[in-house]
Amino acid sequence: MATPLRSMRILAMTVFVLMLSAIRASAGEARHCGVYDVHDYGATGDGLSLDTAAIQKAVDACAEAGGGTVRLSAGTFLSGTIRLKSHVSLCLDAGATLLASREIDDYPGITPEIPYYYQPRFTKSLIYAERAENISLVGRGVIDGQGEHFPARPGDDAMRPYIVRFSECKNVRVRDLTFLDSARWLSHYLACENVVIDGITIRSMIRENRDGIDIDSSSDVRISNCHIESGDDAIVLKATAARPCRRVTVTNCVLSSTASALKLGTESIGGFEDILFTNCTIYDTHGDGIAVEEVDGGVCRRVTISNITMNNVAVAIFVRLGNRGRQLPDRPSGVGSLGDITISNITATGVGPLGCSITGIAGHPVENVTLDNIRLRFQGGGTSAPASLDVPEKADAYPKGAMFGPLPAYGLYCRHVKNLSLSRLDFAFEEEDRRPALVLDDVADVHLFGLRADLSPSAPALVWLNQVRGGLIHGCRLTGDVPVVLRVEGSESSGIALRGNDFHCAGRVLDKAAETPEDAVRMDAQDE
Repeated sequence: MATPLRSMRILAMTVFVLMLSAIRASAGEARHCGVYDVHDYGATGDGLSLDTAAIQKAVDACAEAGGGTVRLSAGTFLSGTIRLKSHVSLCLDAGATLLASREIDDYPGITPEIPYYYQPRFTKSLIYAERAENISLVGRGVIDGQGEHFPARPGDDAMRPYIVRFSECKNVRVRDLTFLDSARWLSHYLACENVVIDGITIRSMIRENRDGIDIDSSSDVRISNCHIESGDDAIVLKATAARPCRRVTVTNCVLSSTASALKLGTESIGGFEDILFTNCTIYDTHGDGIAVEEVDGGVCRRVTISNITMNNVAVAIFVRLGNRGRQLPDRPSGVGSLGDITISNITATGVGPLGCSITGIAGHPVENVTLDNIRLRFQGGGTSAPASLDVPEKADAYPKGAMFGPLPAYGLYCRHVKNLSLSRLDFAFEEEDRRPALVLDDVADVHLFGLRADLSPSAPALVWLNQVRGGLIHGCRLTGDVPVVLRVEGSESSGIALRGNDFHCAGRVLDKAAETPEDAVRMDAQDE
């Protein structure tokens, strides 16, 4: 039997609980502890009625309450631009689709405030946030850009919306969602900080200019466990603002692209620092598997790329310092710099016949480049041996692996490079290719170790050096009969040493042009 005192305590507790429930209800917390279902704000989810206003009301209510989750449960939600706000997570449940409107008038033009190269041009997006903090896109649902209904034509930039665009946002999370068919770049993270993109799927192969993920002048970014099939670059780092793209890690991703799979550049005004691409698989890529580019006056330093496998790619490795010279109005133009690049543990099959390249421009070399444990299997088929190394400079051209056409080497062509380390390169071709495996032109301080490569009897040499100043070739072994191992040209070639190689299958070890100084090459007795 309850005592009077105990009865009073029970009554007081009951009153307290009822009052607390009323307070929570009045504050909006009765909506599932900070979860705001868009149906409660008038969304139909029928795929026909425009739900933009209802979704935006839910986002606004969530933000006004201090944050929480805006939920899209089962259904198809047709929408124009949604503006995400601080402390709001937009969650799409499994079975939910956010469907981009086909009407361009449903996307108001919004121009990010930060000065950047494309500021006057690209203004439309499905999901937009600017200077927001602690925002996220999560769930097992689908976001469909319906990009096939926005045809790409010259000058139509204002008529094709992004799916996701975040500018100067902090603490961004994008997880688990599936994204389909963007009208232009699918996701653009401009000048953002602390971004995590994990476990998303992108299928957007419809046409060109539809990058998968663009990380632009952003810092502290981690991308992992993503599967991307893109009609343009799959994952690409840019620097269109006057700040570098820095401290970016990409790992454990599966990528396919009609352009480049893993790319740093092309837009590179602000430069790049401390970039890591690792543990990725690349397949069916029509352009470059790996591309590192600095062409707009920025400084690119400390890039590491490792543990990548590729199959069916046009160009496996492309590294380029150029002078296209795109700049911001208040930023002086000039040639940038590219260096401290390490590429290791790369395996590729079905590589196209163009060849890989590392190139700077005259007077502006790429510096401090290391390639280690690179195993590439080329399609081959180069029908004629190069008569010269006269490859056009194309300093101001758009950079891509195919920019020079078929290169003088079927494997790797390097020009205007300083401090180049090449170790454990293993090149082979399926069809006979009459070009050298390796060509170095205007290269200073080269270390070549452990080269193994197929060679056609019609090729001028296994390795062709022109104007190479300072080099050590050692630990190399021939895979079969080779007419000529090394051809050296150029009046400035000097300080080239051969030591500890196994060239017993060679017809000749050295073929030296008339203008090359007599003492340009030194060989140990076993190498002769």
